[in-house]
Amino acid sequence: MKILDRTCKSPEENLACDEALLELCESGGEREILRFWEPATHFVVLGYSNRIDSEARVGFCRRHGIPILRRPSGGGTVLQGPGCLNYSLVLPIHHADFGPTIRDTNAFVLGRHRAAIGQALGLAVEVRGHTDLTVGGLKFSGNSQRRKRRCLLFHGTFLLRFDIPLIAKTLAIPREQPAYRRNRPHKDFLMNLEAPAPKIKNALAAVWKADEVLKKIPEEEMRRLARDVYSNADWTHKF
Repeated sequence: MKILDRTCKSPEENLACDEALLELCESGGEREILRFWEPATHFVVLGYSNRIDSEARVGFCRRHGIPILRRPSGGGTVLQGPGCLNYSLVLPIHHADFGPTIRDTNAFVLGRHRAAIGQALGLAVEVRGHTDLTVGGLKFSGNSQRRKRRCLLFHGTFLLRFDIPLIAKTLAIPREQPAYRRNRPHKDFLMNLEAPAPKIKNALAAVWKADEVLKKIPEEEMRRLARDVYSNADWTHKF
């Protein structure tokens, strides 16, 4: 597996980079990729089918200059920003180690991450809901997928030293939530790992055997997607 530790200049470019890497593998240019990135500014990211007015506190975001964007994968709306570590995995749909369904992929990837993070930090990590990693019933990582014909993108966020109180100001309580949340507000549902980013990166790189740097980066496709899709208000407000 190839590895890329790259944070782009803008939120739009960071989202576009994930999709460009997926397209690179889908076209046969690469097979498996693990990417890390750490945002420098705050921005809201809607899941593919989320409705902006019911998921984000639009007025607050506008007043405070917090962009609202949309990603191509499913899952809930999140706030990104300093103190988050994001990872992106591109894998073949027909993988030797897991079955072809969304549930198969969730179980395989999150099982690996649960074990890797638990061992690295000495924590009793659990998989809760469909795609959450938790400690003691508190969520520190959310994850989602986008699937194409040959390859899939599995990506997520680790809260390390994030401004959790800001989440309640930018995001509404989601209408759809896992049973274990029990309608808890964000501050009572989320936690920071309080771990250094390199320790998490090393744990994930080891479990995925990602030890060769990706040199073939699809820069042109990334810039095109950032310009034509992720900066496009029609895409952000499509639902």
